[in-house]
Amino acid sequence: MAVIRKVDISHFRSIKSFEWYPSPGLNCLIGSGDAGKSTIIDAIDLCLGARRSVQVTDADFFELDVETPISITLTLGALSDALKNYEAYGEYLRGYDDLLGTIEDEPGHGLDTVLSLHLEISGDLEPRWRLRSDRADAKDNDRNLNWKDRNALAPTRLGAVSDYNLAWRRGSLLSRLSEEKPDASLALSQAAREARKAFGNDADAQLGDALASVKKAADELGIPIGAKAQALLDTHSVSITGGSIALHDERGVPLRGLGLGSTRLLIAGLQREVAARSSILLVDEIENGLEPHRIIRLLGSLGAKEEAPPQQVFATTHSPIVLRELSADQLRVLRRSGEKHMAQPVPESAQGTLRSAPEAFLAPSVLICEGASEVGFVRGLEHYCVGQGQPSIFARGVALVDGGGGHPDRLYERGHEFAKLGYRTAVFRDADILPTPQTEAAFHQLGGGTFTWEAGQSLEAAIIGNVGDATLLALLDYAIAEHGQDSVAAHIQSASGNHETVENFRALLHSPQHTITPAQRDVLVAACTTKKNSWFKSVGRMEHVSKKILALNFADVSESFRNRVNVLLGWAQAPHG
Repeated sequence: MAVIRKVDISHFRSIKSFEWYPSPGLNCLIGSGDAGKSTIIDAIDLCLGARRSVQVTDADFFELDVETPISITLTLGALSDALKNYEAYGEYLRGYDDLLGTIEDEPGHGLDTVLSLHLEISGDLEPRWRLRSDRADAKDNDRNLNWKDRNALAPTRLGAVSDYNLAWRRGSLLSRLSEEKPDASLALSQAAREARKAFGNDADAQLGDALASVKKAADELGIPIGAKAQALLDTHSVSITGGSIALHDERGVPLRGLGLGSTRLLIAGLQREVAARSSILLVDEIENGLEPHRIIRLLGSLGAKEEAPPQQVFATTHSPIVLRELSADQLRVLRRSGEKHMAQPVPESAQGTLRSAPEAFLAPSVLICEGASEVGFVRGLEHYCVGQGQPSIFARGVALVDGGGGHPDRLYERGHEFAKLGYRTAVFRDADILPTPQTEAAFHQLGGGTFTWEAGQSLEAAIIGNVGDATLLALLDYAIAEHGQDSVAAHIQSASGNHETVENFRALLHSPQHTITPAQRDVLVAACTTKKNSWFKSVGRMEHVSKKILALNFADVSESFRNRVNVLLGWAQAPHG
């Protein structure tokens, strides 16, 4: 089965220069909405598809510069014997070193024999396909793939309009399932309805293998088509041609009437059946038209979980479900750096984050929070700020990642992974346990930022130590409402060595003649952070604290606390781009 070893694209749409060595299995591109993911899928389709013309306009040229041609080169390896035929392609056969990722102009021992197919579109908008090698170029030789070989190599594409592949048309998946060819001569001699029935009676004998493959794929993917698939004449066709012979269910209903998701699933299953002949599949937006459980089923059909890839897949996604199901080595983050685009591999060390916070890989900015409390704190402030007419941090493209607590070095290690991949990244942590200086410095060298409190303070200590008495009373009352007075009282008594009570604290906070002491604030910090039944240590509770208590009493907090919060929000609300 042929696979693409190297992709070279220049001057096509948003891409000025792009070079990529994809894997032989599933290659899923992620990145911002304008990163160029679909452009790469389209470039592969334009270069390798079995077509004699393309629909392009001046807008397809990089920055509308029609003086510089669009150039797309695909280097194909794992070639069939027909493609390695020296009489046909000897002058164009080259060698690929998988270990070094290099291409030699001559085939050689230990090298994969490859062909480089080049598409160039100049300002006249006329496409020119040809095979490339240095020695052929030196002789000014010019030839394309044989049309039969072009048909065999043409990729299958899952898109919004995929029902083309559910009829026996030229180049469709059904036409590749077997050597069987439909013969509608009997049906054409009768009236439309009788012709449909007559052809259906003969179709099982003519297309039995293909219909069996369709039934098998539909059953495996949970697509209801009844006891069998039938090949009947499509009465919606204007003329009786090869494309008029289409798939129907057992009741005679055309399968082109399936929903988008079912159609994509079925075609993906059929592609597995023809992978030995046509092994390249293009899928723009894997999740399109599918519920979560069907997304997982489609990924399975694409071979995402198989050690030996059944086919080569080029895909894009904006779905966290897809990211959670894939392994890190199947993902590439598409970035533009200067005048070049790059497909950066996601490190294996990021696999845990892919499982726990896949949405972070789909955002331009990532704020890694020490734990659930920090996530809730930021979320609460976000709700309040939006209500006040300020920019939403989520509209600005910020993803919040729960770092899961533990030593702060873990936060920086995780942040290091995002920063290296080009994400705008920061860490929001407590200051009671300090990270290793070298770990924090390495993160900052990559452009990462840190938001924290005064030395020695946790989030709860920063809040309780910097708010006025009225706000403290609101915090205490909220803790009682959530956990009950007996539980809160027990925590205060334990934290104070039985020197303080909840009643005493409430009386002090109600009294304008008294001020709570720093030592008493420390008791409240210890009481609210007890390991068992902590007062605010969850996303929901800390979100309530920041939105309903702190934000509404922000004038009652210290200047230092206010400044730190504003710096954090300023980073989160900053436009990306």
